[in-house]
Amino acid sequence: MKHQRGVALSGLIFWGVLLALVAILGMKVFPTATEYFKLQKTLKSVINQVGPEATFSDVKKSYDRFAEIDGLEIPVDQLDISKDSGKVVISFDYDKRIPLFANVSLLINYKGSTAQ
Repeated sequence: MKHQRGVALSGLIFWGVLLALVAILGMKVFPTATEYFKLQKTLKSVINQVGPEATFSDVKKSYDRFAEIDGLEIPVDQLDISKDSGKVVISFDYDKRIPLFANVSLLINYKGSTAQ
């Protein structure tokens, strides 16, 4: 008697649904992750442009210009601007809520700083 080989239809449907759910989750999370990396890059550019002798208002104006060009949705009010050893340091800490389905959502906390 010959044994059949291959994938059962139920197994194919199971893996197809699982793959679709992972793909949908990835498509919802990817834009927030790219925004996070874009924000880090923008803050480093702001620090390089303003220099260590800049005032807080200079840093805020510079960030607003970069944010407008890059299309960032993070307002300057959510940034913590300080000076550490004569260097301007910008840090951020914000939550991003991603609705998945019905009343279920994914909460991601993004943190970062230009101090290194």
